[in-house]
Amino acid sequence: MNGDHLPIGRRVAYLRARRKLSQQSFADRLGKSKSWVDKVERGVRPLERVSTIRDVAAVLRVDTATLLGRDAEPADAAERSEGIARIGAALSTYEMAVGRTAGHRQVGSADRLAGEVRHAWTTYQHARYPQLVALLPTLLTDVQHVHARVPNAGRTALVEAYRVTASVLVKLDEASLAWLAADRAMSAATGDRVLVAAAAVQLGQALRAMARARSVMLAAAYRIAPHDLDEGKPQELSLCGSLLVQAALMAARSGDHRAAIELLDEAADLAGRVGDGHDHYRTAFGPTAVELARVAAAVELGDAGDAVTWHEKATGREGWRWLPIEHQAAHLINAARAYLHTADPANAARMLVQADSIAPAEIRHRPAAREVVAQVARDPAAPATITQLAITLGVA
Repeated sequence: MNGDHLPIGRRVAYLRARRKLSQQSFADRLGKSKSWVDKVERGVRPLERVSTIRDVAAVLRVDTATLLGRDAEPADAAERSEGIARIGAALSTYEMAVGRTAGHRQVGSADRLAGEVRHAWTTYQHARYPQLVALLPTLLTDVQHVHARVPNAGRTALVEAYRVTASVLVKLDEASLAWLAADRAMSAATGDRVLVAAAAVQLGQALRAMARARSVMLAAAYRIAPHDLDEGKPQELSLCGSLLVQAALMAARSGDHRAAIELLDEAADLAGRVGDGHDHYRTAFGPTAVELARVAAAVELGDAGDAVTWHEKATGREGWRWLPIEHQAAHLINAARAYLHTADPANAARMLVQADSIAPAEIRHRPAAREVVAQVARDPAAPATITQLAITLGVA
């Protein structure tokens, strides 16, 4: 049987026959009628509910992916694991070692590597995580070589390479490696207040679950904050505001409602001075970004109704379409969580399907996103669209 091309009803019929079950005995084991089985096998009645698909698969003694003719794991899962291992090896290489030799490969100039780092950031902001995982090991090795050879010229590229590495590792739930990359960025940035603030944004992402890290975010924020906000440069305001957002999300995760709101209000004041449509130091900071952070904070605090209200307001802003694809997709996952917690699985599913359409890797490669898909698909009122996505991901 070429199962990948058979309709599910014909696949059920084939697997039932292979198990030597009549339609009646199969129906009896499922607690269904023979007519129901016949309609499923002829394609008259679709299989939509995750629970029903699981029951059918269990009786047929196959997994749901086999029943649907799909692979339970992404095809490139092995490549991604290998890539992450190579990233870990690159992060564990120290300048004293890389500075001795570049091996048999020619390492580019500082300017060329700066361009490659910018390309890495663009790849990240378009949510092309598998491609980024593949290119980062070589990029990290090269920027470390250049920085060891010409420290001043290669410093910014080194910090930025560590930052983008930390960001993608956070997405892939590689917490320890993400922290290592962010810590490397902080160390490389030491002495430069702007680079330290930029690196601290990724440190906040990596350490969001640690309530004690909030003080680190606040210290970095107030260090980069201009003495006179009216005279502050947009770059400084963006970094300060982004760090306040990280601190606010840490406060929300620890259940500190008052601190989370106050910090977001402070960030909103800075965002109003920066405006939407900018991406200073890869922060995408502006009024819309702060409103999206309010959604994430409300979800963490258990205020799902408020989260839905903020979501609908934020995505109606002009600034929404100017955000990086990665940022939009990540927000849609938070919005799905909010809708799910307000007993609205239809809209939760809509958010996830929309995220999958604009940034498939955000849904298919992020463990946190896959878990949300599974939660929504388990709801009895979930639409067929999310059922199919859950089965495709192997989380049904």
